[in-house]
Amino acid sequence: MEEVIRCQWSTTDPLYISYHDEEWGTPNRDGRRLFEKIILEGAQSGLSWITILRKRENYRRLFKGFDPTIIAAFTEEDIERLMGDAGIIRNRAKIKSAINNARVFIEHFGDDEDAFSTFLWSFVGDTPLIHQRKSMDELPPITDISTKMSKALKKMGFSFIGPTTCYAMMQAAGMVDDHLVTCFRHTSNRSD
Repeated sequence: MEEVIRCQWSTTDPLYISYHDEEWGTPNRDGRRLFEKIILEGAQSGLSWITILRKRENYRRLFKGFDPTIIAAFTEEDIERLMGDAGIIRNRAKIKSAINNARVFIEHFGDDEDAFSTFLWSFVGDTPLIHQRKSMDELPPITDISTKMSKALKKMGFSFIGPTTCYAMMQAAGMVDDHLVTCFRHTSNRSD
């Protein structure tokens, strides 16, 4: 059997491998899932992604499937409930940011998740940017585009949404293909 070559960051953890092989770098235009990615990337700030990945199902449950309308209505009581649940990162600022971001989402996009997706994808001209990176050292933490996206989202009122968070979300959502060219998931190596 031929060995599958992956990006080195995917490690040997089955959860990480599954995320790498099935999700990361795959174009995602689902507005709800993009909102989820922004919230989870903000929660990840200062932590390893595997920590968030292991807690993602708890986040989905506790944040009601990342429905912005429901999250926007969360109260101080909800914040305390979330702070008491070890299934997520119990950081008050990050929890409040998720609620704030849901309110900003509703203010600017209403319940139109497609409009949110269209807005985010507009930063890459609605087409994934295909990079030809040969090593992990070539992966930038931020780009001009992620900086512009961050500024636009912050201007709307989003929080925990710096250029590094935006770039990580862009990578995860397939707005950029940052799989290494040797990886079987790089666009040039896929037949799908």
